[in-house]
Amino acid sequence: MRDFVIPAIDLKEGKVVRLFKGDFEKVKVYSASPEDMAKLFEEVGFRRLHVVDLDGSLKGLPANLQSIRLIRRSFSGKVQVGGGIRNLKSCQVLKEEGIDYFVIGTLAVRKPNTFEEILSTFPERTILAVDSKGGKVAVGGWKEESIKSPQDLALEYDQKPIWGYLYTNIEKDGTLEGVDVEPYREFKRFVKKPVLASGGVASLEDIKRLMDVVEGVVVGKAIYEGRINLKELL
Repeated sequence: MRDFVIPAIDLKEGKVVRLFKGDFEKVKVYSASPEDMAKLFEEVGFRRLHVVDLDGSLKGLPANLQSIRLIRRSFSGKVQVGGGIRNLKSCQVLKEEGIDYFVIGTLAVRKPNTFEEILSTFPERTILAVDSKGGKVAVGGWKEESIKSPQDLALEYDQKPIWGYLYTNIEKDGTLEGVDVEPYREFKRFVKKPVLASGGVASLEDIKRLMDVVEGVVVGKAIYEGRINLKELL
């Protein structure tokens, strides 16, 4: 299960936080040291981390580079970073910091030509973020709703050199209400590349329910709130 679960470290002003349904007004701080969280996940034996630069998602450029650098130094596995990656230069900066995968959503919707330039420069290193809310893809730090459905994005990019997808059910994210498996199952019908699930995980049972549906699951609040015991998980 160590290869299936991907712990999340969400960064805001250099601290580890979680939002409720993507609402920046509903923030809870869990640690002042992202480096310590990365070290903990390293010690437990996880193989991959999901890092979100929340400030960057609003500003449109990476804003927590120092914290990202410390996380990278503290964790030996794969690290994927999202939030505010809106141009090729941001990817190059993150690559220089040793980041393995770039999680990009807004750019794929708003500036597909720039997104495809990133794909051609860094093939198989980009994870397309499909942030779903009310059946549509949300962009700009989940503040705006696009006219595209998750399936629309899948049809556009599944033949392109992306690594795969991070599908987030925004209405469940940070709620600890439990996972709704059906949106992921439905999305998988349209794609051949790997899908990582995110949103609503509250227990070990939620993770087990996803194991036959997707290739991995991002877990944040359930770990920080103690709903999932890390030793039990592994």
